[in-house]
Amino acid sequence: MALHRGLGVGNFIRSAAFDVGGYSWCIRFYPDGYADGEEDSRDDDDDNVAAFLELLTEDAEVRAHYDFRLLDRSTGTSSSVFSTAAPQVFDTLDVREDNYFAWGTDELMERSELEKASAYLVDDGLVIECDVTVIMEPQVEENTMAASDVEVPPSDLSSSFGKLLEMEERADVIFKVEDEVFHAHKVVLAVRSPIFVAEPDEGLILDKKKEFIVVEDMQPAVFKALLHFIYTDTLPAMEGLDGDEKKEIVKQLLVAADRYAMNRLKLICEGILCKSLDACCDHGCHACSS
Repeated sequence: MALHRGLGVGNFIRSAAFDVGGYSWCIRFYPDGYADGEEDSRDDDDDNVAAFLELLTEDAEVRAHYDFRLLDRSTGTSSSVFSTAAPQVFDTLDVREDNYFAWGTDELMERSELEKASAYLVDDGLVIECDVTVIMEPQVEENTMAASDVEVPPSDLSSSFGKLLEMEERADVIFKVEDEVFHAHKVVLAVRSPIFVAEPDEGLILDKKKEFIVVEDMQPAVFKALLHFIYTDTLPAMEGLDGDEKKEIVKQLLVAADRYAMNRLKLICEGILCKSLDACCDHGCHACSS
């Protein structure tokens, strides 16, 4: 670094360009310190070296976090010396005297500290690393950001509909599958599967409130899993079943998904089955064939 002493305050050395997030960047290093246009009144003993991250891509506006790190040459590890708490906007759309295309710190480290017995400076060489994280999401308005400070719990819609499935007294349709019965709600079934809308109601009316339908060619465990997916959009845990038993349930659930035109469930089952080399099915599993 001593070789670059006397370069002058405000003058810098550029690193080689590197790409992050589809944009080109470089590091500016100011061995004699950074000047912001005002008269530099710092004492020589208190001078700091400075480092800035510069956006090289033209006609771009990028939000990014950055973290300047110095490499300890004795251990081979680096430590953070300056990082941003919030993303900065790097703008090369309208380059003005204000360097909105370059952000950093004019107090990376005291020069006197570096030039003493420092593990960072070896053979007049200093290694500066910069971790750059480009924010791809569009910037939200300030009032929206303030609202986001309120902690919002995750959606419980799936679990709520799962509880609805358990409310037998509120059900208006009963399915009999072999020796087991399952209670459900016509409106939920109709929304989730077009088959329940297209086909006319079949079965016996019980007490003018509930319809009774017999389901053929399906095991109770499979129909139970089908109902669980209809209400929660997830597959049940299938606890207590070994690998082969789970695979068999998924195979039959794939047939049920095809029967009731539930394409998302069908694709999920195809994905599970096609992870096994011997699981390619005879039901148009395009995931296996591809």
